[in-house]
Amino acid sequence: MYEVEYVDIESNERYEEIIEKVVYKCFEEERLLDSKLVMTITLTTPSKIKEINNKYREIDKPTDVLSFPMFEKKELDEKIKNNSFLFEDVLGDIVISVEKVKEQAEEYGHSFERELSYMIVHGFYHLMGYDHIEEEDKKIMRPKEEKILEALKITR
Repeated sequence: MYEVEYVDIESNERYEEIIEKVVYKCFEEERLLDSKLVMTITLTTPSKIKEINNKYREIDKPTDVLSFPMFEKKELDEKIKNNSFLFEDVLGDIVISVEKVKEQAEEYGHSFERELSYMIVHGFYHLMGYDHIEEEDKKIMRPKEEKILEALKITR
């Protein structure tokens, strides 16, 4: 279902507990528990996420989360509908700056758990082909994110 990688930071059991319950809920909500989809979640530093952001998006600044989906939304929807996944199809990769998560949790006045959970859910829905650039798309993506967090009782 997922793998956690640490780049330039120490592994952390608390982070992994949060990731496990959030990813499970995302897969459950989207009826993917029986799929062979896998994803990687990389936890790293602001400097490393800046490097990745610059390399792949040509944006030379750090960010909180990056998502790299392997499928276009239509293709993924079709695979889900027909349950036509190969052995361990890769859904994509999510990269999260842990330091940025800590800063934003403080800035927004909620817990680290809530902010990390949101980053995971947000990244997951990008991997699923959702976006939030256009207002119409945001109206679809945001309720999906909130539904997961509410189901887990992870509130602001």
